[in-house]
Formats: sequence, structure tokens, C-alpha cells
Amino acid sequence: MKDRLIVLGTGNANATRCYHTCFAVDFGFDLLLCDAGGGSGILRQLEDASIGLERVHHLIVTHAHTDHVMGVIWLIRMIAARMNAGKYEGCFHIYASSAVREGLCQMARFMLQPKMIAQIDSRILFHQIADGQTRTVAQHAVTFFDIGSTKMQQYGFTLALSDGRKLCCLGDEPYNPICHAYAQNASWLLSEAFCRYCDRDVFKPYEKHHSTVKEACELAQQLGVPQLVLWHTEDRHIKERKQLYTQEGSAYYTGRLFVPDDLDVIEL
Repeated sequence: MKDRLIVLGTGNANATRCYHTCFAVDFGFDLLLCDAGGGSGILRQLEDASIGLERVHHLIVTHAHTDHVMGVIWLIRMIAARMNAGKYEGCFHIYASSAVREGLCQMARFMLQPKMIAQIDSRILFHQIADGQTRTVAQHAVTFFDIGSTKMQQYGFTLALSDGRKLCCLGDEPYNPICHAYAQNASWLLSEAFCRYCDRDVFKPYEKHHSTVKEACELAQQLGVPQLVLWHTEDRHIKERKQLYTQEGSAYYTGRLFVPDDLDVIEL
């Protein structure tokens, strides 16, 4: 079976018609989750994607913005409860910066029961990530890189797929040239695209340090990346987003362009 990209959410922080951007890579025998959105909706998304919590053993948290990190508290809560009930085998590994770890632990102490908090550093294990560091995650090589955000420290990463090709996740900000060494030679590029270029005056992506479909597609074309996934978008055009974004992007990018909806599954 090929590795699969399971799209759990596609919206930006303000989206209410879809879940916030997060995803899983399913290797068949193991699974890697990236971010968890902004709330308990992560539980519904996992359920609708037929991903049981007993399969969630590896989670990358890219940064501490609410639309990426708040759902992690719900995962910690539910997985800790299963651990305490003898319904979860092994450990839950969370890969994040020291700042993200500190914030999550503070929230856990404030929000969760002591018996759940007791699993942190026992079977819920944090692994601090650093720029240029390579770790084995879910039996695959993952290399983390600081994207150079001016808003908050944020990490992207590259992932070695089962067939040896490379997937590169740029996080939720525009491509920074300092990340070139990580994005080059990627077979898959995962990029934010806040809105279409033609809607830039409406959604003002640049003021929020985001990009448009046009810029993301131009970047992938310049890098020679054969497959591009666009998400972390506005949701006012949610019903026709796939068609509209694909139409604009195809003018700047000749590779395979994916504009997924929540719960879409893409074979990698």
C-alpha cells in the first residue's frame, strides 16, 4: 500500500466552514499526525477519517498558534484517559519546540485532571526539535527546519516517504529562501495559500504574512516540485474553492495541483 496523506483540516485560523489545517500521513503500519487544529474538532475529524486514537503515537506540532495547538490538549486528554483505562498501548510522542512544550504543559496543568497529567513524561513524551535536526519518527526520517517566522518560532519539516521520495511541509507561512535546501528536490510540497491572488484586496493575506495561490504555485514551479498541495485557506469560497483555486493555480504551475477538502485522502 502506498503512503497516504489524510487531510483532516484545510482552513486558516478564522475558518468556521472547515476545520483548521492539520493532516496525517498513513504508512499503513504506522501513522504520523501533524498539528491538531484549534479544538475538540480534531476528535471528530479523526473519527470521520477512521483513525482510532490507538493509532496516534506520533504528533508533530509546528508552532503555538491557537489553530494548530489547542486540539493537542484534547488529544492529550483523550489518550491519557485511555492509558489510564488500559486501552492504549505504548507511548504518545510529541515533537515540538521547547516553547510549545511549555505552553502545552501549562494548559494541561490548568485544564486536566491530575491522573491525566501524570502521564506526561511517563507515557506522553515530548521530544524537543531544533533547526536542521533529523529524527526517526514513525520509522521514517524527519528533518525539522526553522522557517524564519517573524511572528512566532515555527518549524517546517521534510519527511522521507516509504519509497524514498521526499515530502516537504512549509508550515503556514510563505516560503522563506533560507528553507531552500529543504524544499529543493521534494516530490511533494505542502503550502499555505490564504486566498486567490485576485481576492488579495479582500482577504489581505500579506498583512497577515501569508501568500496567495499565485505565489505558492509560482514557487512550486520555480522549485520544480512535481506535486503541490494547497491549504490553510479562507473559507468563504469553500463550496467552489477546489475549482477556483485550481483554475488560478494552473496558470502558474504545470505540475499536479491538489486543493483538498477536509477528509480528502491523497495517495503519495
